[in-house]
Amino acid sequence: MKKVFLRGLSTGLILQIAIGPVFFFLANLALQKSLIDGLFAVAAVTIVDYLYIALAIAGIGKLLEKKKVKKTLGVISSIVLIAFGFYMAINIPETININLTISDPSSNLFKSFISAFLLTISSPLTVLFWTSLFAARSVEYSLNKKELMVFGLSAGLATPLFLSLSIFLITILKTLISPLIVQLANMLVALILIGYGILRIIKIILTNSFK
Repeated sequence: MKKVFLRGLSTGLILQIAIGPVFFFLANLALQKSLIDGLFAVAAVTIVDYLYIALAIAGIGKLLEKKKVKKTLGVISSIVLIAFGFYMAINIPETININLTISDPSSNLFKSFISAFLLTISSPLTVLFWTSLFAARSVEYSLNKKELMVFGLSAGLATPLFLSLSIFLITILKTLISPLIVQLANMLVALILIGYGILRIIKIILTNSFK
C-alpha cells in the first residue's frame, strides 16, 4: 500500500508541473494579499480537486463522456474563466494606483477562498482527466478499488504540497517585487484567463463543426 501511495503522490507532483490558470491566479493572489489568503485559496483548490477525484473514482466521469453534457459544461466553464479575467482586468486600477503603490493589501480570507473555489470548480471536465488517469494507472499497476482510493488520496495530496510551497516562496520574495510587477502580473493573469477561456470555446466550436 505504501508503494501505491508513493506512486500516487509522484504522479500528482508531476501533474502539478503543468501549471495553468489556477496557479497563476494563486500566484497573483499571494503577491497582493497575505500568506493566509494564499493558503485559504490553496485549501479551496484542494477541496475541489478531491471532490473531482472522488467523482472520478465513483465513475461520474462516464456521464461527462456524453457529447451534449461535455459541450455544455465546456462552454459554461469557459465563460466563467473569461468573466474572471475581465473582472480582474477591470479592477487593476483600483488595486494599484497611479503612483504604483498597492492600495488594497488588506486580507480577505472569505473572498480569497471563494474566488479560488469558483475558478477551480469552473472546470468540471477535470473529472474526465482524473477518470482517464485512474483507468490508465489501475491497468498499469493492477490496482483494486481500495488501492485506487489510496492512489487518489495521495495524488490529490500533491496539490496542497506544491501550491503551498509556491505560495510560501512567492510571499517571501514579494518584498523584492515592485508594485509595477504586481500590476503587470494582474494583467497577465487576466489575459491568461480570458485567452484560455476563448481558446476552449473555439476548440469546442471547431470540434463540433467537423462532426
